[in-house]
Amino acid sequence: MKINWWIIVIVIVVAIGSSGILGCATSNRDSKLGNATLLEPQAILKFTDIPIPVGFIPLYKDSYSFESSGVRVGVLRYQGKADVEQVVNFYKEQMPMYNWNLLNIVEYGERILNLDRDNETCIISISPKGKSVTMTITVGPKSQSFKRMQTSSSGSSKVDKPVK
Repeated sequence: MKINWWIIVIVIVVAIGSSGILGCATSNRDSKLGNATLLEPQAILKFTDIPIPVGFIPLYKDSYSFESSGVRVGVLRYQGKADVEQVVNFYKEQMPMYNWNLLNIVEYGERILNLDRDNETCIISISPKGKSVTMTITVGPKSQSFKRMQTSSSGSSKVDKPVK
């Protein structure tokens, strides 16, 4: 009789263990299929108006940020597993929702997205590193001379000259 109980216990342990392994395998496959189509933004962000795709982790040792009196400066680095084009499409879709204007995209192995809005600029560099992607997000204020050039170029041919 003791042998029969041991066989039953072993069968139950194997059944439970294999169902757990199969459950993990299907959830990984499903999440990979989900990542192939669309990236989702994270819920917790360093800057609330710059989304980060789910699954990207901050590289704190390589990051810096400062905020004071409505001015902010930051160099934030993240790493995650995604296709470079997925990340580019993520930012092309998400950034306008936060009032960022896409100025241009530079592609040369890396992808660099240049964005701006009223008083700030944002540069997002996306670099493939094997099977992962490293992102650098740089945020800073626009310079006063750049803002002056934008307002004076709205129909006027006047150019600011340096004072001697």
